[in-house]
Order: sequence, then structure tokens, then C-alpha cells
Amino acid sequence: MSRLLTDEEIERQLRDLPGWSRAGDTLRSSYDTTTFPGVVDLISRVADDAEQMNHHPDFAVSYTHIDWTLSTHSEHGITQLDIELAHRIAEAAAQVGAEVTR
Repeated sequence: MSRLLTDEEIERQLRDLPGWSRAGDTLRSSYDTTTFPGVVDLISRVADDAEQMNHHPDFAVSYTHIDWTLSTHSEHGITQLDIELAHRIAEAAAQVGAEVTR
């Protein structure tokens, strides 16, 4: 189990995550790719990391656009796992050429 992060910890760590923001008890970001297969590739890359971490994101896809929402459901808020997964999503997005939109 991971402990909930304080407001200050969340804000400090979000400075290193361009395009990510806090929305209540979640972290959120959105990315655009140039093709639908690009979105699928991004999801596949993140799925591998999420499985290794045993920490799974919520996401919604609309053609070449994907919205990510992260929260540690067992803790009812944001933990270090969410920050780590956000970094991994950002890295995977860069690898597939996705651009942050929020």
C-alpha cells in the first residue's frame, strides 16, 4: 500500500509533469496522436508498465485523443504510484510522438 500524498507533495511533483494537473483526488492529462493506431500503441506501452506496477489508469479514447485519469482507489486519493505512472505515461507518449493537450 502507498500512503496519500500531501497537497504540497502533489504540487511539487506536478512541476515535473508538464500537462498533468490535479482534479480533486485524481491526476489528469490528455494527449493527441496523429493516428488511431498511435493511441493504441500508447495504451499498449502504458499497459505493460501498469501491469508491472500493479497500478492501472482510467482512460477514455476518442479517435486520436486520449484522456488519462490516475488515482489510487484503495487509498481514495493520490499516492506516489500515481506520480510514477504519470511519468511513465509521459515517457510512453514521447516515444510514440503524442502531444500533451492539457
